[in-house]
Amino acid sequence: MFGAFKSTLVAQGGYLWKKAPRLSVPQKSRMRSRMRLVDQNIEILFQLLKAPSGNTTNCKKIDNLYFNLPREADMKVKDKYTTFDKKAKGYRKSVHLVPKWTKTTFRENPKYF
Repeated sequence: MFGAFKSTLVAQGGYLWKKAPRLSVPQKSRMRSRMRLVDQNIEILFQLLKAPSGNTTNCKKIDNLYFNLPREADMKVKDKYTTFDKKAKGYRKSVHLVPKWTKTTFRENPKYF
């Protein structure tokens, strides 16, 4: 419409700052590369801190990350791009809807999920 009642984004759809309904292909690519980088860093830390006599380090956090956190290559697509949400319809929501989704890990789901 033109004139005094010209339509705006807010008038057409409500809230202006909307989230995209799904991750774009470049976002998925960057997310996979970040996950691979984290896997490489965990591997390097584990190899450098590993005790010469055993197969573990003396650092529980590094051991936990190395042995319990799934690698990017081992994860299902559903687990890479969605996370658990108890309020969502199928108990899943896209990771880009979570605050600070590029800084946190989504590799672990609740038990039995």
